[in-house]
Amino acid sequence: MRREHYNDLRALMVVAQERSFTRAAAQLGVSQAALSYTVRMLEQRLGIRLLTRTTRSVTPTEAGVRLLAQVGPHFASIDTAIHDLGELRDRPSGRLRINSSDPASELVLWPKVAALMDAYPDIEVEIADQSGLTDIVAEGFDAGVRLGEQVAKDMIAVPITPPLRMAVVGTPGYFRRHGVPRAPQDLTAHDCINMRLLTQGGLYAWEFERAGRSVNVQVAGRLTLSSVRLIVQAALQGRGLACVPDLIVAEALETKRLVRAMGDWCPPFPGFHLYFPSRRQNSLAFTLLVDALRWNAESLGA
Repeated sequence: MRREHYNDLRALMVVAQERSFTRAAAQLGVSQAALSYTVRMLEQRLGIRLLTRTTRSVTPTEAGVRLLAQVGPHFASIDTAIHDLGELRDRPSGRLRINSSDPASELVLWPKVAALMDAYPDIEVEIADQSGLTDIVAEGFDAGVRLGEQVAKDMIAVPITPPLRMAVVGTPGYFRRHGVPRAPQDLTAHDCINMRLLTQGGLYAWEFERAGRSVNVQVAGRLTLSSVRLIVQAALQGRGLACVPDLIVAEALETKRLVRAMGDWCPPFPGFHLYFPSRRQNSLAFTLLVDALRWNAESLGA
């Protein structure tokens, strides 16, 4: 069907339904004169009168009734198809690729992503864990998750946890045997669990700050690991002191399986953020992901 034929037949249908050029013109958003001209040109092309016009009403002729009876169902099908397409457009769907790091993936990202997927079955998610930073645009990721201080300045960064603090922790039994360190220099007398930085190859230097004074300590101990989760497990077994973000050991601290030391030497720092390019065109699925992960003071970290 040519476009002008479709538009003319649509105009004819509305006039026949409204029994008025005035009301039909208002519904179609055109002038009464333009609508009358459209119907008249359609009648001229078909060579037959389709509407009977009086001063009080407009009614279809026999030819008009027959034409509308044949084309009406097709217009209804078209309207239904367009409506269904609109529903598909408005339904959150598509694949989201997120570059993250352990333990943020497990503790922060996954619980919210799992709930999002349960609520919206057409959303697919891929979470790729990498310890080092990556170019999320070049690698085809929709977003990344890293600590706030690691996010590039040209990215939009959305906080997904409250500010964090490093926590020097050990079991109650460990502290009974070895005492509690009060200052960074006290760590030389303790068995500390070192963390190997896979991207840099070196050992993580424990970082402390108090009253404007910053101190980095290269601790010593019998155990070196590259997994934060394993470091926490070793600390829970009483194998030494660990220095990890407090979010990771929050449950163990609450249940007293681990005890914190040197809290006054561990100031807060920006927590985990979801970040993505400022120029990306956000889908409905991506917007829902951001809203689900977003943290603010009112949410209390929920």
